[in-house]
Amino acid sequence: DKSTFLRQIGHIVILAQIGSYVPAEYCKISLVDQLFTRVGASDNISQGESTFLVEMNEASYILNNSTKNSFIILDEIGRGTSTFDGLALAWSITEFIHNNKKNKARTLFATHYHELIYLAEELKDAFNLNVEVKEFNDQIIFLRKIIKGGASKSYGIQVAKMAGMPISVIERAKVLLEQFMQEKVKIDTVSNNIPKIKNQLNLFNDNLLFLEEIKKIKVEDMTPIEALNALNELKKKYDN
Repeated sequence: DKSTFLRQIGHIVILAQIGSYVPAEYCKISLVDQLFTRVGASDNISQGESTFLVEMNEASYILNNSTKNSFIILDEIGRGTSTFDGLALAWSITEFIHNNKKNKARTLFATHYHELIYLAEELKDAFNLNVEVKEFNDQIIFLRKIIKGGASKSYGIQVAKMAGMPISVIERAKVLLEQFMQEKVKIDTVSNNIPKIKNQLNLFNDNLLFLEEIKKIKVEDMTPIEALNALNELKKKYDN
């Protein structure tokens, strides 16, 4: 994924800096005075610093200490606060690095804010890259290639499915995503515009059949072994 790509570039910069071989057929990297990274999310409870404050502290240090000869790796900026605050900060930081002659370091900035894609059209030295993905039967295949251009969409729901998230959560997320995309409403007010679901299982025909079969089972008339066998049969029938 993008984090792997960012770390890979960081390692290559260090290897090239010390005169080592690098895993590439051809590589052209100039000298780097400092390598700055803002990667991962963690808090600093002992000092009373939230995850977002730690993120901002790290980003602030980078902006105040980098030079045009530095190399900066930013893996998400602003994701720890509200959507609009985060987007505004990410946008502003990108412009600052690009437009400030003193701090205009070579930078890799990975983000899920699709709005930032359009910055490449406004900033002459900025360009977009994305991880190539193929979709097949509602499944995604990461081709492990970096290609030019911005990603047309995110694949968060598909990745959640790959991770084994309950199917009811996945299907509900799809319904919500479609609603968000159609109405373009803010996340914090969208709940007022979406019909509430009294029973999550009612979304799916299979689950309706499952409930009907459950109702037909007379547990009081079954032995423990018969109950276990009935449960096993249902599991085999509906296990996805």
